[in-house]
Amino acid sequence: MIPISGSYRLANVRLHRSLTPGFAAPFDSDGFALADLVVTDGRITSIVAQAKSKPEDNAIDLAGRIVLPCFVDCHTHIDKGHIWPRKPNPDGTFMGALNATGADRTARWSAEDVARRMDFSLRSAYAHGTKALRTHLDSVPPQEEISWPVFEAMREKWRGRIELQAACLLGIEGVRDKAWFEQLAKRVAAAKGVLGVVTYMVPDLEELLDQVFAEAIKHGLDLDFHADETDDVAAVSLKKIAEASLWNGFEGNILVGHCCSLARQPDLEVLDTLDKVAKARLAVVSLPMCNLYLQDRRNNQTTPRWRGVTLLHEMKARGIKVAVASDNTRDPFYAYGDLDMLEVYRMATRILHFDHPVGDWPKAVAATPAEVMRLDGAGTLAAGGSADFIVFKGRSWTELLSRPESDRIVVREGMAIERQLPDYAELDELMVG
Repeated sequence: MIPISGSYRLANVRLHRSLTPGFAAPFDSDGFALADLVVTDGRITSIVAQAKSKPEDNAIDLAGRIVLPCFVDCHTHIDKGHIWPRKPNPDGTFMGALNATGADRTARWSAEDVARRMDFSLRSAYAHGTKALRTHLDSVPPQEEISWPVFEAMREKWRGRIELQAACLLGIEGVRDKAWFEQLAKRVAAAKGVLGVVTYMVPDLEELLDQVFAEAIKHGLDLDFHADETDDVAAVSLKKIAEASLWNGFEGNILVGHCCSLARQPDLEVLDTLDKVAKARLAVVSLPMCNLYLQDRRNNQTTPRWRGVTLLHEMKARGIKVAVASDNTRDPFYAYGDLDMLEVYRMATRILHFDHPVGDWPKAVAATPAEVMRLDGAGTLAAGGSADFIVFKGRSWTELLSRPESDRIVVREGMAIERQLPDYAELDELMVG
């Protein structure tokens, strides 16, 4: 369907208002409009409202199929990916995941092991239509000496296909070793990464946050936190991060993931937190699939009572940037997943109610994470931009989100890519011994 090279016109494509800035057309109630999209030498040269007349003879008539920009996945863990067959979560709980992952990391995470699983994950994400991805890297000693060089090599290998970013990951108690944390911050800066920690309600949380912000300011780093991945109403580290940002005068980008406990807290506490998050210009990413899996898991005789996601609607209403992302893939934190951002958006729509109206929620898997990750031109379709987009069979949200769309066409720089998903059998030898 998509020509190998040269110039071509896609007629009768269905584009979404939130992902096509500057495109003027009569949009329907779900935000879609029919358009003709012209590609020349790997770039989009024009997007115009679809003419009422018959498409030109040389045009490819897509008959109203949806075309979206390639996805941006801003919170993943591809260093952990696919260890489930050798180290499953024994009970599906958060602590079960933490302990299983720690044991596997200590025993098995050599440079070769991490590199092969990372590459497998990236081939999956690429085939599904992801253009940019941020991964967290477990950076507790001595793993940081192994995983960061592997990541830098992988970023170079994948350059031009997936734009890769990395954020270090450690419990905030690790910041107490000031000399070691300073060295970690230097390593992250040298790798052009993002400084990240997991926050807990430890007694010295505010002091430790000050140290994190000081290192980020010193080395010119953006920040990425895991926060409040629990149903404990006393977990308010999201608010503490916002306060620390304000009193430190931080000017970089901050992304905070999970924030599950906020959905359990009293209204006054929620309002206070959201006001501070908005003032501090934090962005928040919810991980709907992983948190649906982990949160409120009690025992196999008890049904979960809540969804585990944070208050994205309330955040968005205050102008807070919000996104959803893949998180973990076939590891003890989430037994499933394939880094398919269409699946993430489908599940988010059902779990978080990204509908009635749809509004600009599609930005949560494209334009908004691209902005947080400082990726100019990613996550949108516009004349002059790279021709990186996905052609789906669905012609409406109910069609698009009802099927896996496994026959989607992924176009990069104007050409359809080979969408061969890697075979799980490739990893079999890593799962024994």
